[in-house]
Amino acid sequence: QVQLVESGGGLVQPGGSLRLSCVASGSIFTIYTMGWYRQAPGKQRELVAFASDATTNYADSIKGRFTISRDNAKNTVYLQMNSLKPEDTAVYYCEAIARTGDLRTQQYWGQGTQVIVSS
Repeated sequence: QVQLVESGGGLVQPGGSLRLSCVASGSIFTIYTMGWYRQAPGKQRELVAFASDATTNYADSIKGRFTISRDNAKNTVYLQMNSLKPEDTAVYYCEAIARTGDLRTQQYWGQGTQVIVSS
């Protein structure tokens, strides 16, 4: 199994910045992708960004404002969020596609971290 633990959420004013972190631990053989999703109240969970070793992908709504990065040595993914808007308010979930020691590949989720953008 793989455990994902997020941190870095909080309350920030419009135009401000936050940096989310997610650390993966457990019986990890390899991590293929790590990413971030978010879910606002009353809405479906949506992809924000994800990163493989070779590429990154972003939702159109956050392009140019958010940056995803990975530290493979630390099994960690970051999401730098700049120019935050009230519509970015959501619970942000870390997600990973990983192969464990028993050679099973599965999708894993963190518990979520709340981001509130408000004045």
